[in-house]
Amino acid sequence: MQGLRAKFRLAAVVALTLWIALLGLYSLLKPISNGCVMTYMYPTYIPISAAGDAAAASGKYGLYLYHEGWKKIDFDEHLKQLSGVPVLFIPGNGGSFKQVRSVAAESDRAYQGGPPESTFHHEAGLTSDEGRADTHLAGFELPTQYKNRLDWFAVDLEGEHSAMDGQILEEHTEYVVYAIHRILDQYKHSHDVREKEGAAASSSLPKSVILVGHSMGGFVARAAMIHPRLRKAAVETILTLSTPHQSPPVALQPSLGHYFEHVNREWRKGYEVQSTHAASYVTDLSNVIVVSISGGYNDYQVRTKLETLDGIVPPTHGFFISSTSMRNVWLSMEHQAILWCNQLVVQVSQTLLNLVDTKTGVPFPERQKRLSVFARMLRSGIPDAFQCTSQPDSNASQVGAFFFCLGGQVARLPGCPNNLIWKDDGLERDLYIETSTVTVLAMDGRRRWLDIHKLGSNGKSHFVFVTNLAPCSGARLHLWPEKGKSNSESPSDKRVIEITSKLVQIPSGPAPVQMEPGSQTEQAPPSSVLRLTPEDMQGFRFLTISIAPRPIVSGRPPPGASMAVGQFFDAKDGERVLSAPALLLSAYSSKDVLLEEDHPIALNLSFDINLGLLPTSLSLKATGCGIQRSGLPDEEAGDMDNSKLCKLRCFPPVALAWDSTSGLHVFPNAYSETVTVDSSPALLSSSPGSGKTSVLLLVDPHCSYELTFAASLTAAAGKFLLLYSSQIVGSFFAVIFFALMQQVRAWDLDLPIPSVLTAMESNLKMPLPFAPLGFSPLLLSLFVCVLNSQPLPPLVSFIAVSIICYLLANGVGAILVWVSQFLFYAAALTHVFIKSRWQQWETKVCFAYLRWFITLSSGFFSLKAMRVIRGSPSVLTALMAVTFGSFIHPALGLLTLLLAHAICCHNALCSHTRKKEFLGHEDKDKEISWQQPLSKHEVAGVNQSVLLEENSSSDSPNSSKSFSDTQLEIFHHRHGLLILHLMAALMFAPSFVAWLQRIGMGHSFPWFLDSTLCIGVILHGVLCSNPEFSSLFSFPRMIWKELRLDFVYLLGGIYSYMAGLGSAPYKVFYPIASIGFLAFALKMSQLRNKDNGESRLGRRKKHSHRH
Repeated sequence: MQGLRAKFRLAAVVALTLWIALLGLYSLLKPISNGCVMTYMYPTYIPISAAGDAAAASGKYGLYLYHEGWKKIDFDEHLKQLSGVPVLFIPGNGGSFKQVRSVAAESDRAYQGGPPESTFHHEAGLTSDEGRADTHLAGFELPTQYKNRLDWFAVDLEGEHSAMDGQILEEHTEYVVYAIHRILDQYKHSHDVREKEGAAASSSLPKSVILVGHSMGGFVARAAMIHPRLRKAAVETILTLSTPHQSPPVALQPSLGHYFEHVNREWRKGYEVQSTHAASYVTDLSNVIVVSISGGYNDYQVRTKLETLDGIVPPTHGFFISSTSMRNVWLSMEHQAILWCNQLVVQVSQTLLNLVDTKTGVPFPERQKRLSVFARMLRSGIPDAFQCTSQPDSNASQVGAFFFCLGGQVARLPGCPNNLIWKDDGLERDLYIETSTVTVLAMDGRRRWLDIHKLGSNGKSHFVFVTNLAPCSGARLHLWPEKGKSNSESPSDKRVIEITSKLVQIPSGPAPVQMEPGSQTEQAPPSSVLRLTPEDMQGFRFLTISIAPRPIVSGRPPPGASMAVGQFFDAKDGERVLSAPALLLSAYSSKDVLLEEDHPIALNLSFDINLGLLPTSLSLKATGCGIQRSGLPDEEAGDMDNSKLCKLRCFPPVALAWDSTSGLHVFPNAYSETVTVDSSPALLSSSPGSGKTSVLLLVDPHCSYELTFAASLTAAAGKFLLLYSSQIVGSFFAVIFFALMQQVRAWDLDLPIPSVLTAMESNLKMPLPFAPLGFSPLLLSLFVCVLNSQPLPPLVSFIAVSIICYLLANGVGAILVWVSQFLFYAAALTHVFIKSRWQQWETKVCFAYLRWFITLSSGFFSLKAMRVIRGSPSVLTALMAVTFGSFIHPALGLLTLLLAHAICCHNALCSHTRKKEFLGHEDKDKEISWQQPLSKHEVAGVNQSVLLEENSSSDSPNSSKSFSDTQLEIFHHRHGLLILHLMAALMFAPSFVAWLQRIGMGHSFPWFLDSTLCIGVILHGVLCSNPEFSSLFSFPRMIWKELRLDFVYLLGGIYSYMAGLGSAPYKVFYPIASIGFLAFALKMSQLRNKDNGESRLGRRKKHSHRH
């Protein structure tokens, strides 16, 4: 019964694993609609010839200059006129230099078209942590015209997979350093040629190159900055697109992870130079800024958490922003789409052009000015969680805290320009609003007065205003200390404060289409929002909302439908909390929330589970809007009364979700959306507040709604696989280590060695040993965080997700073990079947030639050299594997080790299967024949221990363990090692694929770290393949027990578990290699003691297994 329960537990874990895997794959393979507009261009790529001594070294790669235009040009003449601002594009993993075409083409169009027209919305700037009060920014404004064009260069890195191999990354860095120098030298050469020809220099010579990197190209840009051969001040601005900065997206190869750690460590030192006066050999990065742009939740290849600059670049030198919160973009996009998405490349092009000083024609030398340009051009006016440094009070709601940043901390911009003058279309322009809600449905040229003391009473102290009218040209807002007498929209009283500049832009959905002039359309989606806190309105009596007359909207046709809604409300009335149990249950039964008419315009929805972990579908259905009937017959009206008619009166709802990692996510026209945020909750590095998500809904108070929430398990499974794949990999190695621990412990206790599946079943037993194995690494990781003074992650979600990852690792391990075991049993049965038939056909005449060939082969195997090799197959395996792993590629060395494991497992299982068949046979003659020693040609490649056991064992009743059972135990132990080393080989598979791609480009030796760890893994596989070797692992008694191999495996499993928790699965090689080197040292010690006449094994009791 106990065994049945264990099998049921493992089967349940496997079922959970398959269910999550299938749902996740379905979610990840679904087509994604990102809303991006395609970018079009006429590209020409001008090759830049190599020059100087670096020409030979750089022959593998290339450098190109982009030119936009359909006309043919003379390359040499074009290079002679080179005088713009150099920008170098670095492609990412498997990328092409031609990917520069989208952003380069838009840069050319933007330079010719000039800066975009100002919208008078509130513009974001630097925060206090980023140096908002810096004296260099006093009076600094963005340029009103572009002084110089951008010259876009691109490096051709042959489409190599730099995300898979650290050595490729280093070679790309070497060439990028050369390309930077080559670009600057080309400008100097072009300038000299023009001077010789008498042409006047059009601008100053550039002293630095702007680097723009996509994916791994962004990391190469940062790696180039710390290269010892890079000229001083050659790079001062780096822009990265979907670049992993914290760690590799596929952190499997040890050297790749080590290279990331090295670069990030040097960057931290580089920024410390200005404050600590570090040694001169440390790169000075005090004037270098880095801006990282993420593609958002649709980027499956690089997670947002990896793209942040936390702990690498200080806030005074750079920032991170997601495309979902970028000004004029507001979209999430795939990993490659970020290169051609027109909304994003246009904004990036305008930003880079604004970096150029109109006086000098080169980028601003002041770091703070360049960083301010990025902040103003990329950030929206809606502050995200990074900008919220304080709250009004400890009891403030989330909506209050969010809008407190919006209303209380953002800087106020100057008033509207004086050149926008409205016409007086009516004698009586003033309206006095008596209700807490004010609505504007037309551009009527009227001013609406709202009494703050009267309408803001009874707790309704907050005011929110949403509109689709443009600030200044469409709507203006003022705060008055008393009733004014002026009919002008621009009061002359200095005590009157204009707050139009506090309107912040939000993305609006598609505008409604007017079918014919004069016909009614659906309400327009809002494009601006403003909120006033009680502190903002303190000392004022009236709030006025002035609407422009229809004929004037900056000389342009007015919008087809005008809309503005404002409301005084109590923030607490708009709070809705969705608990974790309710969200989980909503996956099976949706949860409904009813909103009656005259509800708060701003609703704060608090989700107790982060929507990055559990995406939730949100649906809003209008149930009423004060209109009784449409006037149509019942059979024609249908649901028109509650849907279409309400859309004619109420504006489309907007959802604003924000996350501490990725910032703002906006969902316009949110009638039906799957709300998700690009977060990384429940990780060891997650912030304490990342366990929850708050969503702000802007909903028209004139309509009643039914809000339906349903957790999307499909999307949740896909997000889970993306976020926690590294953790699952580390946990998988821990599972196998724990299984090997059970096997070695059984050997030491003179018990039958369990199979890998049986050991895994035993480790899942509750409460022991599952509780200590599953929870002790979590507690140790949290303890390490406390020692390092790091903030603790949300404990509940962190522990829950980590245990789920551990269970999934058990499920993946069980599936892999089942499949491999099935293949071994099928191969063994086939082998035994063919062998038995061969013995029956051996005497036939037609097989005489085969008998002659086998006899000849036996003579070859009887040679002295072959006898030595066959006598020590483990030595041959080790020599071949170490040679391949050290001089060719670590994956080949591990494949050699796997082949040796597979041969041993096959032979042991064949011996077990043959003996089982023999015991069930009734022929005594065949029984005697089975017990005869094997012929030489039958035992080639068999492990020496297997041969010794087969030739010396018997099936007598007095033997403590039969030969068949012994062979099965050997198979179980070697099978566990095979699974462990198979996963280690798969960790090098991406690097091996990249190596195969470059096999014709010249060979270089593997990195020393990879080769060393590979040798350690090989030594572990060779020396620990025999269970008896565990007797060598005997160390002095510590605390309560003697340290033996089972305890070493336990420590290795805990370390691997913690490596997965730290999103560094490549560190699992460290315990495997350490055990291998330790085994080698103990083996050498044993041989030395044996030569001295000592025997370490003599101190242990003899094992009862027959060998």
